[in-house]
Order: sequence, then C-alpha cells, then structure tokens
Amino acid sequence: MTKQELFRKAKTLPKLPGVYIIRNDKDEIIYIGKAKRLVTRVSQYFKPGAVHETKVAKMVENAFSFDVIVTNSEFEALTLECSLIKQHSPKYNILLKDDKGYNFIKVSKEEYPRITAEFQQDDSGKFIGPYMSSFAVREMVNTTQQIFRLPTCSKQFPRDFRKERPCLNYHINKCMGLCSGRISKADYNEIIDNAVKFISQDTEKIIAALTESMEHHSENLDFEKAAVIRDQIIAIQKLAQGQNVVNKSLQNHDFIAVACGGSNSVVSVLRYRRGRLVDKKEHVFFGETDANEVRSSFLLQFYTRETPPKNIYLDEFPEDEAILEYIRKQTETKVNLTIAQKGENTKIIKMAYTNAVERLARESGRLNKSERFVDELGALLGMDNPPKVIESYDISNWGDGTSVAGMVVFTDGKPYKAGYRRFKINTVAGTDDYASMQEVISRRINRYDMGEKGQFGTKPDLILLDGGKGHLSSVLEIVQGTSFEDVAIFGMVKDSKHRTRAIVGKDGEIAIAMHKGVFKFVTEIQDEVHRFSIEYMRKNQKTKSYAVTLTKISGIGEKKAESLMRAFKTLTKIKTLSVPELMEADGISERDAKNIYDYFNSQRENI
Repeated sequence: MTKQELFRKAKTLPKLPGVYIIRNDKDEIIYIGKAKRLVTRVSQYFKPGAVHETKVAKMVENAFSFDVIVTNSEFEALTLECSLIKQHSPKYNILLKDDKGYNFIKVSKEEYPRITAEFQQDDSGKFIGPYMSSFAVREMVNTTQQIFRLPTCSKQFPRDFRKERPCLNYHINKCMGLCSGRISKADYNEIIDNAVKFISQDTEKIIAALTESMEHHSENLDFEKAAVIRDQIIAIQKLAQGQNVVNKSLQNHDFIAVACGGSNSVVSVLRYRRGRLVDKKEHVFFGETDANEVRSSFLLQFYTRETPPKNIYLDEFPEDEAILEYIRKQTETKVNLTIAQKGENTKIIKMAYTNAVERLARESGRLNKSERFVDELGALLGMDNPPKVIESYDISNWGDGTSVAGMVVFTDGKPYKAGYRRFKINTVAGTDDYASMQEVISRRINRYDMGEKGQFGTKPDLILLDGGKGHLSSVLEIVQGTSFEDVAIFGMVKDSKHRTRAIVGKDGEIAIAMHKGVFKFVTEIQDEVHRFSIEYMRKNQKTKSYAVTLTKISGIGEKKAESLMRAFKTLTKIKTLSVPELMEADGISERDAKNIYDYFNSQRENI
C-alpha cells in the first residue's frame, strides 16, 4: 500500500483504544504501539507532510500495511502491547534485550572450599544466584573474603600446607593463614558456612547467628575461636556504616534513573534486597533520546519479565499513568511507586543517575568531565543534542542610570575567552534590566544577521541569562521571528545568598541541585558572566570618574573626555603629554590640546 492509501485507511479507524501492528512489504511486524484513540494516533504516521524523528521516519518509510486490535480500555491496550512486543520483538520498538549472561557466586567442592565469582554454572561446586550483574557478585565476594579473611591465593590445600611462610595478606590481617596448617578442616568449614550465611541472609540475622556462636565458644573456654568470630561481627558492623551498599531499611527496593545524551540513553537500576545492594543493572538504548519514551518502555518490559519489588523509586514518573497501574498488577502484593525526593532515597537515586551518566559517557566516548557536564545539561533541558556552544549574559548597573552587559562563551564545556564580548546599553533610559537584556540580545542577533566573523558570526546552541522568569520572558518576546528563534534560551535563578538555585524555562523551574555535575557547571557559568560584567562596569565607572576631571577644562565635554581616556588610558599619562601628543586623540583640536596642557601645567605651578 502507498502512504496515501495507508493514510486513508487510518482515517477510517474508530476513536477507540487499541493496539496497532505495522508490517513491511515482507509481511514482517516492524512496530507495535497502543493508542487511546486509534484513528488519531495511526493517521499521524501517514499524514502527508508530517515531520517525524529519524527512527519514526524510517519506520514509516518501511511501512506497507497495518492491522489494529480494539480493546475495552487503554489499560487493556497497554497490556496487549507489552505482550505482543515481547512475542514479536519488532525492529522499531525500544526493546529490552537479554543480558549477555548471568553471574553466580560459587562455593567450590574441595576439601577446603573457596568462594569465587563465576559467569556460569558447572558441577565443580555449589552456586548461589543467578545475579544479573557482575558488579554485585564481585562486590559480595570481595566483601565476604575480607570479613572472613578467606584465602585468595592460588595455593591448593591441604597439598601446600607448611611449604612456605604465610604471605603478606596474613601479616596485615587480611587472610587467616590457612597455608600454615594450624586451622583444622572443621574450623575452616565452619567459617565457610558462616560466609555463605552472610551472602544469603540479611545483616541482622547473620550477626545474631555469629553472636550466638561466639558466646557458645566462650562458654566452652575456646576463646581463640570466639575472638575470630568477634572480629567477623565487628567487620560486618563496620561495613554497614557510612555507605549506601548496606541499608537494613531497604528490604525490597528498586531505584531507577534515566540519562540521555548525544544519540543514546541509559537506564540504571540499583536493586536492594534484604538490606543490601545486590544488583546494579544498566540498559543502553542506542539511537533513543526521548527520556520519557525510554523510561516507559523500560518499565513495561523490565517488570514483565521481573517480579516488581514492594518499593520502586523513580527519578520521574512516566507520562502514561497506565504504566504504573500495569506494574502494580504484575504481583499480588502491593507495589509502591514513588519519586525519590528526600533523605537516603534521594542519595541512592542520585547514585543510580550517576551510574547511568557514566555508562552513557563510556558509550559515547565523551569521557572528558566538561563534556559530560554538557551532556547532562542538554539532557536535563530536554535538548536533542548537547549544547556545544553556550553563551551567557548578565546586566550590571551602578545605580546612576547607566548599564552595561557582559557576554561569556563556553565551548565544549570550557570557557572560550576569545569569544567574550561587552556591551554598553544605549537605548534604555534609567535602570531597567529587562529592557537592557532585550537590547543586548537584539544587537547580538543583528550582528549575526549582518554576517560578522568571529563569535558574532556563530549561532549558539544555548543561551543562559543571569536572571529569572522576567528576564527570560522579555528575551523570548524579542527573539520570535528572528534567526535565533530556534536557539534554546533559559534563565539562571539565584537564591537569597546569590547562589545558583535552578534553571528556569518556558514551562517553569528545573531543579539542578541533585545533579551535582550540572549544578557545578551552571554555577561556574553564572559566576563567570557576573564577574565579567561587573569587571566591565567598574572599569567603565573608573573611566567616567577620570572623565569628570577633564570636563572641568574649557572646551572639553564628555565625549572628548572619553576619547582622551580611550587613547591614553590614565589621567596621570594625560598630565605628562605635550600639545602635539594630546592632538593624537580623536576629536581633540590644537586649541583643546593647549587648554588641557595649560590646565594641568598651571596646577603644577600653583603647588
């Protein structure tokens, strides 16, 4: 079918909820979607002249036919869509692919067992798992080995007993020194049993079990064994202090955050079970930049294959509320879906976001810290691409009715001082920051339209104004219909202590405090543009104060005084010049020069 035929067919669909299935000319399913109103959603794809994102445009280009299934509700449509996507894995849907492999903790079948991290199971030992993340497995094995002082060397026991002196790990108290042959097989196996309990149980239960064992050994006057267990208890208790890996209040929790940048997105999941972080999961979505679409697709598919925990904390809710209802119906127990906003939960969701950003940076090759901040800022502001060129503006005035402005430039996240520019406000009477900002941006656009070279000949990707909603509204008003209409423009809001607090856009404020990298980057930009504009204001005021002295001379007005200061920089210099030298300044006649010379020389004679 042609696109016109598909559009005509789509216009005949009902205004009812349902699922649509799009196929190519080989009758292969290439996309499955749901709609609240089938006619509205499907016809949007094939409407003549419609502009789509790259991925959607490719799907529409390959579309040859479509079918629909009408449902009783939008929720039924959502459930059916998820089931069909899982069944057919269409090319143009965002798909949650299977992991490369699961990870296990192995307790080997040896006379003196070892505990190790493994990628697959075999017959060589008892396996605990599977875990979805090698991170969780490695962390748990390393922690267990440290707490219980298990051997990590390549020696074989009992073959290598007493063949060599114990290694450095024994002497720094990181190994029990099994190779010395002083630890019985029964005692070692008891330690291994306790280590397995530590891996399999929550912290409180294993501490209670170890405490009971320690007391038992003490009552039997076996103080050496009791001391070993005491040290294990202390190590576990220390582990639980001052970190986010072990937290007894997090018994059944998932923390999920999304980061977008460049042309990719990453979803990071931190999974807590029985009071500890047991898994870190990262999913990379190549070619996907819509955070809400990625979040929605991930939640649907992830919790179709995984049983939802009791508590799910998100960085943001998906726009489609039916997704939350769908997740809740995947288990008989109650599921709490919440946005992390305060306390320890905020710290953990921030940790999940940081992991997502780091993975995104590795995938995109943007490992430079400044570039990562630019990626984060672009994603936070909802931009399609990270802003390579950022311009920032600030208005400064001295309270005497005159104002100036500073413009600073950041390229790839770093200050580009060759692009810095200064403006004197010419058309605004009195102190009016909004009108002054309008003048500056208008002049900036005009210089670009005139085809100037250098910074004025470069269109920025992002403009940040030092100011709030009023500054933003005034500038958005004058850029409409200009060559800068497509430039992203935001304001930088400060708190009562003049510190960066948030970014303000057309739709309201965007909190940046929890995004540490973005917060530091925006603060740097705001501090730099403020410094630059204030520095220019002070220099301008200094020049004006000197010019006041010159205007006391006969025939020297304000313009001639400013011309003299531009030419010779300081009043001290002017006082030392001859008449011919003074005439080198623009607009200074021989008569003016003689008046200046006589004025300062007569002052010296009167001293």
